[in-house]
Amino acid sequence: MGDESEWIKLPIDQKCEHKLWKARLNGYEEAVKLFQRIEDEKSPEWGKYLGLIKKFVTDSNAIAQLKGLEAALSFVGNAHFAGKTAGEVVSGVVTKVFNQPKARAKELGTEICLMYMEIEKAEVVQDELLKGLDNKNPKIVVACLEALRKALRSEAKKWQERKEALEAIETLTKNPKLENGDYGDLVRALKKVVGKDANVMLVALAAKCLAALASGLRKKFGTYAGQVAPTILEKFKEKKPQVVQALQEAIDAIFLTTTLQNLSEDVLSVMDNKNPSIKQQASLFLARSFRHCTQATLPKSILKPFCAALLKQVNDSAPEVRDAAFEALGTAMKVVGEKAVNPFLADLDKLKLDKIKESADKVELPGGKKGSGGGAGDKKPASKAPAPAEAPPKSSGPPKKSQAAASSKASSGPPKKGKAAAAGGGKAKKTSDNKEVIETELSPEASEELASRVLPASCLQQLDSSNWKERLASMEEFQRAVETMDKVEMPCQALVRMLAKKPGWKETNFQVMQMKLRVVTLIAQRGQFSKTSASVVLDGLVDKVGDVKCGGNAKEGLTAIGEACSLPWTAEQVVSMVFAQKNPKNQAESLNWLANAMKEFGFAGINVKGFINNVKTALGATNPAIRTAAIALLGVMHLYMGAPLRIFFEDEKPALLAQIDAEIEKGQSPPAPVRFTRKAGTDEDGDEGEEQDEDGGGGAGHDIMDLLPRTDISEKITCDLVSKIDDKNWKIRKEGLDEVAAVISEAKFITSNIGDLSLSLKGRLGDSNKMLVQQTLTILQQLAIAMGPGLKHHVKSLGIPVITVMGDIKPNLRMAALTTVQAWVEQTGMKDWLEGEDLSEELKKENPFLRQEVLSWLAEKLPTLRTVPVDLMLCVPPLYACLEDRNGDVRKKAQDALPTFMMHLGFEKMSKAAGKLKPASKDQVLAMLEKARAVMPAKPAAPAKAGGGKGSAETSRAPSGSSSRSQPASEDSVDSKPEAKKVRGGGGGGAAAKKGAAGKKPPAKGAKDEEDKTGPIFVLIPNAKEQRIKEEKQLKILKWNFMTPRDEYLEQLKTQMSTCFAKWLQDELFHFDFQRHVKAIGVMIERLESESDATISCLDLILKWFTLRFFDTNTTVLMKVLEYLKLLFTMLNRENYHLTEYEANSFVPYLILKVGESKDVVRKDVRAILTMLCKIHPASKVFPFLMEGTKSKNSKQRAECLEELGCLIEGYGMNVCQPTPAKSLKEIAIHIGDRDTSVRNAALNTVVAVYNACGDQVYKLIGNLSEKDMSMLEERIKRSAKKTAAAPSKPSATERPQREHPPNPNGTFLRKPAQEDPNKLNQARQNSQQQHHHHSESSHPSIPKEFQLDLDMIEMDQSRVCEMPDLVQHKLDELLEPIMIPEPKMHSVSPHFDDLHNSTSSTINYVISQVASGDINTSIQALAQIDEVLRQEDKAEVMSGHIDQFLIATFMQLRLIYSTHMADDRLDKKDIIKLYSCIIGNMLSLFSMESLAREASMGVLKDLMHGVITLMLDSRVEDIEDGQQLIRSVNLLVIRVLEKSDQTNMISALLVLLQDSLVTTAGPPTFSELVMKCLWRMIRFLPETIDTINLDRILLDVHNFMKVFPKEKLKQLKSDVPHRTLKTLLHTLCKLTGPKILDHLSMIENRNESELEAHLRRVVKHSGNLSGLKSDRGTEKTGLYTEDRMSKAKVSDILSEIFKKIGSKENTKEGLTELYEFKQKYSDADLEPFLKYTSQFFQSYVERGLRMIESEREGKARIQTSTAVISCTYATEACNSSPLSSLHLQLGGGGGEDDPQQQRPAISSLLSSKPPVASSTDMLHSKLSQLKESREMYQQEHNNAHSHSPTHGHTRSASPAANLDDLKKRLERIKSNRQ
Repeated sequence: MGDESEWIKLPIDQKCEHKLWKARLNGYEEAVKLFQRIEDEKSPEWGKYLGLIKKFVTDSNAIAQLKGLEAALSFVGNAHFAGKTAGEVVSGVVTKVFNQPKARAKELGTEICLMYMEIEKAEVVQDELLKGLDNKNPKIVVACLEALRKALRSEAKKWQERKEALEAIETLTKNPKLENGDYGDLVRALKKVVGKDANVMLVALAAKCLAALASGLRKKFGTYAGQVAPTILEKFKEKKPQVVQALQEAIDAIFLTTTLQNLSEDVLSVMDNKNPSIKQQASLFLARSFRHCTQATLPKSILKPFCAALLKQVNDSAPEVRDAAFEALGTAMKVVGEKAVNPFLADLDKLKLDKIKESADKVELPGGKKGSGGGAGDKKPASKAPAPAEAPPKSSGPPKKSQAAASSKASSGPPKKGKAAAAGGGKAKKTSDNKEVIETELSPEASEELASRVLPASCLQQLDSSNWKERLASMEEFQRAVETMDKVEMPCQALVRMLAKKPGWKETNFQVMQMKLRVVTLIAQRGQFSKTSASVVLDGLVDKVGDVKCGGNAKEGLTAIGEACSLPWTAEQVVSMVFAQKNPKNQAESLNWLANAMKEFGFAGINVKGFINNVKTALGATNPAIRTAAIALLGVMHLYMGAPLRIFFEDEKPALLAQIDAEIEKGQSPPAPVRFTRKAGTDEDGDEGEEQDEDGGGGAGHDIMDLLPRTDISEKITCDLVSKIDDKNWKIRKEGLDEVAAVISEAKFITSNIGDLSLSLKGRLGDSNKMLVQQTLTILQQLAIAMGPGLKHHVKSLGIPVITVMGDIKPNLRMAALTTVQAWVEQTGMKDWLEGEDLSEELKKENPFLRQEVLSWLAEKLPTLRTVPVDLMLCVPPLYACLEDRNGDVRKKAQDALPTFMMHLGFEKMSKAAGKLKPASKDQVLAMLEKARAVMPAKPAAPAKAGGGKGSAETSRAPSGSSSRSQPASEDSVDSKPEAKKVRGGGGGGAAAKKGAAGKKPPAKGAKDEEDKTGPIFVLIPNAKEQRIKEEKQLKILKWNFMTPRDEYLEQLKTQMSTCFAKWLQDELFHFDFQRHVKAIGVMIERLESESDATISCLDLILKWFTLRFFDTNTTVLMKVLEYLKLLFTMLNRENYHLTEYEANSFVPYLILKVGESKDVVRKDVRAILTMLCKIHPASKVFPFLMEGTKSKNSKQRAECLEELGCLIEGYGMNVCQPTPAKSLKEIAIHIGDRDTSVRNAALNTVVAVYNACGDQVYKLIGNLSEKDMSMLEERIKRSAKKTAAAPSKPSATERPQREHPPNPNGTFLRKPAQEDPNKLNQARQNSQQQHHHHSESSHPSIPKEFQLDLDMIEMDQSRVCEMPDLVQHKLDELLEPIMIPEPKMHSVSPHFDDLHNSTSSTINYVISQVASGDINTSIQALAQIDEVLRQEDKAEVMSGHIDQFLIATFMQLRLIYSTHMADDRLDKKDIIKLYSCIIGNMLSLFSMESLAREASMGVLKDLMHGVITLMLDSRVEDIEDGQQLIRSVNLLVIRVLEKSDQTNMISALLVLLQDSLVTTAGPPTFSELVMKCLWRMIRFLPETIDTINLDRILLDVHNFMKVFPKEKLKQLKSDVPHRTLKTLLHTLCKLTGPKILDHLSMIENRNESELEAHLRRVVKHSGNLSGLKSDRGTEKTGLYTEDRMSKAKVSDILSEIFKKIGSKENTKEGLTELYEFKQKYSDADLEPFLKYTSQFFQSYVERGLRMIESEREGKARIQTSTAVISCTYATEACNSSPLSSLHLQLGGGGGEDDPQQQRPAISSLLSSKPPVASSTDMLHSKLSQLKESREMYQQEHNNAHSHSPTHGHTRSASPAANLDDLKKRLERIKSNRQ
């Protein structure tokens, strides 16, 4: 029993492999039951037994083996992937079961074999049974024979069943038309029979079913065509005629449901098959397919690869293959014409070419129609030809180079020719306009004869005269004749040959040559100009293109020839001719002409490869003009080709490459073509070998990737290279991979033929060496760029294995795999990835990493697709399995993917699929489906049809660098379909051709549209934006926050825009054609200035729409968006508009996404916009967005964000770092260890910027770094220091007064930052500080010179009388009036107070913003102004609503002092003390008014307390003169803040601050002690405040504190005081509220898990036995003493402790407080024994301290004592010489004892020269007129000998009223004199 107790509790799978046979037997029995219970055949439970089944059947114990066989049979019959075990299990059955004596065992073994055959593992079973026949044991042989017999009988039975089923299907599908539906399962079943069934009769039957199904469904079958076509083509290996015929019928029927282009990849893939039958049937299929094609449906882009494949078969050893290839090529020639096919047959010998033509003659097209170009059709001579020389060429051989081969667009019959075909046209307009003019070369005699018919005799006679004037007169006659000549009658070739007559193009007189070139242009424009004619004149034109006088005419002639003969042909001729010359001027000008021509004609048909070679030649020229022209041409080509173009020039020298890049960056988008080739048609001539674009050269619909020359690298993928890649030694494998990378890199762009490389690379994806896997993924990414769309052929063989790598355990490999897949999908699209079972098989793998990545990828890609293959349904079961995965991340990703699956498959299908799940799982999944249904995105809109043609649909396949793929031919092509159709068709050359089909209606409609567009584009609706903000805050609408924009966001934005956007503009903005977006943005740019107010009112919506564009991939739109944003932000800055939080949060995060864009030009624009953003939104609020951007997976984005953070810190100082510098710097410093070099450098630069701002403190801020990272940082800082030392000297001090505004690095708070270059701000700040230190008062930097009034000069100036304008009279009474604060639009206020508006809010905002200034004097001035308002109780209420704002500015200034000013040895510490004094004075004033003090929020109070406590602990302050007094004044401030603030906010702030201080070990330990002392004081207030505090919130904060510091963790701290403090707080709360406290836990989630609730229950339970807080009174060192009478010894001990504190330097204030409280409780206590031995000074000090505390407790504010508060009096006046002691206000006449009734004087008492009690008439007026005057009066008093007091301090305190009276008199006197 002992043994049994060990294994009985084990899981089933562990029992099955236990060493005890009884355990195994029990395990097998339980396994049988388990296998019968599992309903899902794909349940993960099966996976546990996958490796155990062989052990089941080979068990050494006979009894256990019998049960194991039963379990194995059950497994094979139920598990989905049981087939994987077939080989090993059947082998085990043969060797270990068939030799058993028990018949039952053999029966079970045979049943297992048959079951494997049931699940289609017949071949594996047969192989193993056949092996068993060779066994020496006769029992095994007999058993194997019996099993084979049964298997054969079973198979025959199954064949019969399948035959019956197929016959039933054939009957059902014979209907002529079938209803639409999901036939996916049926198609897959038939495909399986065709591909795998061994019975050929069934194969034929299944093929017939497929044919019938295709015929019945027609075009609806097209979605399944790609699935079955490859299988049918492969099955052509069967030679039985019955099967072949059925397969032919099936593939032909399938072809009619789709297009040849869709089947091209499948057909081409079997053309190289080793089986001749497959090659033969593939060619025959093409021949049959070509018969159903026309010129339009069989363009050269499709025909070219087929011809290449067929040419290989023409040379095949098998005659049947050759004959089939001849037939296919002949059929193609018949359909599209000999001229279109001949270019592909150039390498064939005449014999084979004749064979093809013979085949073409035999071809009969459907309906008895003949082909448009082949056969007899070309042999008919033109009717009524004027000369035999102009007959069309014979078709017996390929055309000459000069003769272009193009076919007519019509395929209905041979073209009809006009009367004068050779002359270039006839009356048959359709034919003449659409047919290329074909001419043979004329002899000189024939040319002269034809010319004499149309030219005057005198003209011909004088053409070769030796007198230039006669030649000129002849040319004038020539020109007049051409201008009046009829187009039909103009013999173009004859005329240009006359022009070439001696002296021809060697003409020496420039006037004659200019005329000659002009006549060439006219002939090309007006006549039917052929390439033969062009060849006559091109050489002469090219020779003159560089001529100074004739070059312009030569270029016009070239352009006219381009219009007549197509630009691609003309350009190719010109370039080849000019580079055969050695004239650098001609070469440069030819390239310049070509660059301009490309812009005018577009890029369609250009021979890229030829031009690239010529451009490379030009780049290497010694003449700089040629190089410049070549670089300019590259810039134009880049507009159309994008990034792929640059790859060809990466080998150029760096300097040249930099010039190329600079040229490339100039361009944005290609212009719309303005010229078109007059001939039209879908095909270009045969010499070009490329497809002419439909719109005549506009580039629309032409895939740039097809233009790129590609190299076939299959020959370089040698057997040796493949063996290297597959070698056992990893170093050799790596060497092989390096060679592959080099081959691809060298080739630049390659074809899809890579030989055996795909298999080798697939093997390396599973390499045990992860480094090689990484390298393979890099090669595959390289392959994606190099191969382009041809990558589709390798999706199944290489793409799917990459997905497997996404499940690797290493994150870097997963990331690399995902990047590779994304790169492939860009080229291939998603269709090939979703087809088949491959993706679903990947999802079935129980790998959490793989499932997460694949589901995340699908969730991203599926919403972008309009249609998906039906095979996506196969992914649904594994998706449901993922919803119940053990891994939480997998479940989350599966839930995110559900809506994206549903958008394509529909709710019904997915819910039906859920019906197969277990009941529990089904309910759960259905609930999730309902949720997904609510957020299901809509399918993307269909692509544009009008104007874009196929181009609009292909736009998504553009390479990332391509600026534009589908530019419309003209704007008309966008507006109306008829016009668009006309343009695409070619339309001829004239205006009539352009109007043609459009008629008059579209122009009228266009005119109406234009009329509608004249109104405003934005509607200004008052408070509309505020309403939107309100609705979003109330969650009535979706918050603008998403990873990718979903449909509901688009619909919401449309709804919001409909009220304030012009309808036509909204239609354009949401149009599916990106060109319409560009157009709309253009209009918005035009109206930006005229509709600026309306733009601002709709700004939130405009910015939201732009965020959507950031998710587009079209560079043209993106560049236009960035252009608008730059103009918009400039306008907002000019209008002094500040972005609201709502606007910034909706826009900035998405803008930062684009900072990681791969294109430099985009990144530069985004960085520029971010810089501008800081002018309209505080930099401190932009900072967190950038911090979030550093977490991106995109290394470029991380690097750019870090660089931008560094710029912000350089420009605005450390206070820009939010939420705190320490937290921000720690996150930034992490990136120093990033694997990306650019990220590391950016992080280092940013930390160096911090070092420059705060010195060595940076090491404390960044936290712990690794040794390697720290060494890098130190090295970078050293280098930075050297650069700084070498920097030029700073500006002299005399430059400083020229600036009106002091530099303000921290001025981003609620106002725009300084306009200076941010990089210069720190330097400017340092300059101002140095100058402030050295300047006298007369050059005070903070007073603008406008205010530096010289009253003496004004009084003495009686020589002239001038009008003195009345000063602006501001009334402080207005501040009390209720005002509307305009939230969205906050105009910053000019620092020139004369220009200030009467907006109170703006004034306060401005003054508060200056509190945080980096300039000490600016900050003091601002504090003085605020103090003046706070001191007047009737005016102080205007600060309401600005308290948080003011406090934030204050603690920002405290941080600045602590981190910067105190560390700056150049600053006078007395100035710092003055600034501290002003801050503390303001705070005391503020916190004496309870109504204002209670407005301070929790977060602000936390930061404020952090700032003042840090100040109290700053040892540097103590070392400064009067620093101790400053610390004591801070003590008083802390008490005031604790008493007057909102008690809930205060307690919460202290709890959070305590938590932070305990978590962070960087700060001093005494910090947390002081925080706890503040908490104790708050606890003492609780009996009075318990009814006013929000107990729920406080308990939530305590709960959060206890989550971070549970009881056990709290006890582990060095000090037990935090634990006791928390205990005291809770005990006090329980005592005051009783059991009701448990009702205040409503804000805590999962309260049952909260440690707080348990603690409170314990306290409440025992509270009845407690008589107070006895247990905690020892924790309060400030004195929570019992009410009982104490013994004298106890009293003595307590008082001794208190007086020790009073006498100590650190705890004097605390001691005085405890003494006061002790006296209150024990009034009869005798203090005499403790005071009698002390000095008189100490006794006075104690008495004064107690009085001060008493007055404070009684609510008497504004106490100023020599030992407590340092006044800010004279802060800005006593700038450089007065000691701090002179600032202490000695109250009570002579400075003796303090008078508690005396109020603290105002900070600005001397700034304004007013007595403390006098009320100012105007805060602003006082600053205008009195800053300068107060300083001058001080100077007079200082210099005069009639002072009333022996000290300056007394003089100052006694004379303000007199000074004010004197000032007023002087001003009145001046005013009266001026009048």
